[in-house]
Amino acid sequence: MSGDRPIVIKKVKKGGGHGHHGGAWKVAYADFVTAMMAFFLLMWLINTTSPEQKRGVADYFAPASVSQSQSGAGGILGGTAPGKDGSRSAGSSDLVQEMAPSSRNPNDGDSKDGAKAQTAAEAEAEAEKQREQAAFASAAQSLRQALQDMPELAELSKNIIIDETPEGLRIQLVDQEGRSMFNQGASQPNDRAKILLRAISKVINQLPNRISIYGHTSATMAGDKPETDWQLSATRADSSRKVLQGAGVDADRVYQVSGKAGSEPLYPDDPALAGNRRIAIVLLREAPVLPANPGL
Repeated sequence: MSGDRPIVIKKVKKGGGHGHHGGAWKVAYADFVTAMMAFFLLMWLINTTSPEQKRGVADYFAPASVSQSQSGAGGILGGTAPGKDGSRSAGSSDLVQEMAPSSRNPNDGDSKDGAKAQTAAEAEAEAEKQREQAAFASAAQSLRQALQDMPELAELSKNIIIDETPEGLRIQLVDQEGRSMFNQGASQPNDRAKILLRAISKVINQLPNRISIYGHTSATMAGDKPETDWQLSATRADSSRKVLQGAGVDADRVYQVSGKAGSEPLYPDDPALAGNRRIAIVLLREAPVLPANPGL
């Protein structure tokens, strides 16, 4: 059997066409995609942030200085020396700072307190102004409602004009053609005017404000303004005051009673118009008293 040839067994290992690559390429690709996403996200953030935000990010990542001292050997103390209480201090620089006079103005605290007091006073004044505005609006609405609800006043509603001026809430009793508040040349209000004045007194009593009463006359058909109109307008204003006080308005509430004759016509283009003859009752704005500035 020595002549027999040896038997050789050959084993063939079969594998996939790309088995030698394995799955490493997937990891590399994932890392590449992640890096690209981070890159594009960075580009987007750079384009959308403001210069102030960029400066803040730069300051955040800036390395902090270990030592603020510019002198010394840069060793453990870095140019500083231990203080009296054993804590680390800035050496000679602390001594200079302690001996240097304080730059703080002793009046700064008083100034700040004064500014705060002034701000609080202004806020209180604004709140008071809003409350007064709401009270004026409520009073005007009450008078209009009374004119509508009472039959004897509904006919006279055209003789009432209510508006707001820098001086306060103004209620005017205005003459209409055929519906005057005073008879010709008379200083006493007629029955029509007395009804309106009593209705106005109820509105006045709803508020604590002081009042001013003004009398106005009109020019003649020829455009003249008689000298006697000053006395007549003043007397009519005072007669209206007496009616208001008789209806319950406290005498202490009356701040001013004056006659203006024809100096302030309601219709400047036609000084002789009947509407220029009127009585104006003004609920005065009460300015709050501001505290003295403690900083002065």
